[in-house]
Amino acid sequence: MAQIEVEIIIGGRTFEVACQEGEEQFLYAAARMLDAEAQVLLDQIGRMPESRMLLMAGLMLADKTAGLEERQREADERASGLADELRELRNRPAPEPQRVEVPVIPSDVTDALAELAARAESVADAVDEKTAG
Repeated sequence: MAQIEVEIIIGGRTFEVACQEGEEQFLYAAARMLDAEAQVLLDQIGRMPESRMLLMAGLMLADKTAGLEERQREADERASGLADELRELRNRPAPEPQRVEVPVIPSDVTDALAELAARAESVADAVDEKTAG
């Protein structure tokens, strides 16, 4: 691939940079990130020499990158631990089925209870009639 020259702006200053043809968008994206850091510096400190601005902006980006790499490493460790746990759970034998006994009331008991309930209702009705009259 042929190299081409592209113009980028960082901290209000224009730079000519060479890159491989087709990689311009990556270079522009990187330049935007560096420019954003340079703008923070310029807003806080004001005008400064070009080399110092580029150095400080680069260090700020490197600090952010180091923080992101640390977070990525922690996330990878968590994901690895979860993958191990999932693999262990999948390989674990299924638990023994539990036997659950549901008591069944014999029909003659339910019939007897229904008869008792009917008698109690009858007695209650008789008491109501005698107290009302």
